[in-house]
Amino acid sequence: MISRRMVLAGCAATAIAPTASAQDAKLPVVASVSIVGDVAAALGGSRIALATLVRPGVDGHVYAPTPGDAKAVGSAKLVITNGLKFETWMGRLIESSGSKAAVVEAAKGVSTLKEKGDHGHSHGHAHAGVDPHAWQSVANVKIYAANIAAALIAADPAGRAEYEANAARYIAELDALDAEIKAAVARIPADRRKVITSHDAFGYFQAAYGVQFVAPRGVSTASEASAKDVARIIQQIRREKIPAVFLENVTDPRQIRQIAAESGARVGGTLFSDALSAPDGPAPTYIRMMRHNIRAISEALTPAS
Repeated sequence: MISRRMVLAGCAATAIAPTASAQDAKLPVVASVSIVGDVAAALGGSRIALATLVRPGVDGHVYAPTPGDAKAVGSAKLVITNGLKFETWMGRLIESSGSKAAVVEAAKGVSTLKEKGDHGHSHGHAHAGVDPHAWQSVANVKIYAANIAAALIAADPAGRAEYEANAARYIAELDALDAEIKAAVARIPADRRKVITSHDAFGYFQAAYGVQFVAPRGVSTASEASAKDVARIIQQIRREKIPAVFLENVTDPRQIRQIAAESGARVGGTLFSDALSAPDGPAPTYIRMMRHNIRAISEALTPAS
């Protein structure tokens, strides 16, 4: 005899099964770093199963892939990187994983900037003079979105309508963000639009929005600043009366605190340069990261009324 309890259990199992099948049907996508992963999540929506290799708050310049990363890449249908030689470890990881996934560089097609090259020492990294931090310009992330959307459509043609709708919505949000940042910078007196950061990660922000960034280290956190570099920047802060220095979420704060103490500039807070924050932090998405950064910059550079 079949009891009512057995019927209910059978119904529950039937209800659960489509959910598991739907999960299996999602496009397996791997993103290299948290910023790229966030853009991919916004565009892929419910159609993708996304794994991001470098967690929020972790420095992608010097990341060491794990066996779990190789497994994720090996089973992916699409791998999304920033490109511009930011993830110098990614090529070896893809090769060792045996992955047959399509690979897209999100930054492909952006107008690249060269490393400033005025830090007074050899950085010893593999960027070949190209600044890879293209996401610091919102206009560049619109290019990221177009590249990622095209790759998702190529890998999953049935999802074209959803991917295109997600991309249109996200690009509209980016346009609003871009206008917001420009308006915030316009309210900062022109002679105060200069700050110090740990490494040279904000060149694209400078080019797009007109805030000058000076750093003791080059575009990679794998390099070390010399005592000469630090002394030069302290002198520059004093000479040009630069009002604020900023910590970064992926770098050791001690050097910046030293520069602040010896120069008299105040620490303006923490900027997010190469990685997002944890979900409960101030910068869990790309858009919130940029809003956090411009708010911190504005508060530090705008004189008290």
